[in-house]
Amino acid sequence: MKRHEFLRGLHKSTANRNYLEIGVNDGRSLTLSRVPSVAIDPAFKVVTEIRCDVHLAKATSDDFFARDNPLVHLRGGRHPLRQLARNRSPLGWWRTTTLDLSFIDGMHLFEYALRDFINVEKHSDWASVIVFDDMLPRSIDEAARDRHTDAWTGDVYKLVEILARYRPDLVTVLVDTQPTGQLVVFGADPSSTVLKDKYDEIVAEFEVPDPQKVPEAILERTTAVQPEALLGAGFWGPLAKARDRGTKRSRGWEPLRRSVEQLSVSR
Repeated sequence: MKRHEFLRGLHKSTANRNYLEIGVNDGRSLTLSRVPSVAIDPAFKVVTEIRCDVHLAKATSDDFFARDNPLVHLRGGRHPLRQLARNRSPLGWWRTTTLDLSFIDGMHLFEYALRDFINVEKHSDWASVIVFDDMLPRSIDEAARDRHTDAWTGDVYKLVEILARYRPDLVTVLVDTQPTGQLVVFGADPSSTVLKDKYDEIVAEFEVPDPQKVPEAILERTTAVQPEALLGAGFWGPLAKARDRGTKRSRGWEPLRRSVEQLSVSR
């Protein structure tokens, strides 16, 4: 299954009510969205028909998330009436927008992708779905930090190890899509500051000169699940219902964790 076919399936499976994309390029992934969307790219060149209500932000993701109310275009968040009552302000609920589905496909260096995740997680919660692209390079050359090939993943694959080490509270699933795989992340916690606090330490360890030492498990895709298996899993419906009802993490996360982990074990 190719990556855009998998993304199309995720839009359907998650029943997402909004969408965020980092790295628009020509718009081939953005065209899959049918819900209010925000798309960020400092140099997009959209040539594909877009079929959603979208705010195209011509900016780096760092600059975009530094704005006041960066997701104001999505409006309403998850529970506007509840937030209105809580904040006692007609504008307060704009600050509570929670992302349902996010796709990170920006600069192909792990430190940029890590910052993107840190920023996206602030606007997500346990029922959000966050996807990284280009996580399964097919060769050492393709994984180089200094691009010298036509097809290029860079070293964003390092996020697999980084998240496993520093954020074991998350559940991550490598997906064997063509051409260069994806990573789906469940269980976001907007209150977590671990990655931000450890950012300099992480960069100091993982930023190394080429050639990169890509793990065999990444090159051989031995730990990746088939996209059909993930899209066909039984937890999507309950996840969407829990999200839409505003189910608290304390009640909804553990059942989802068990279901996703079982999928990975049975690959």
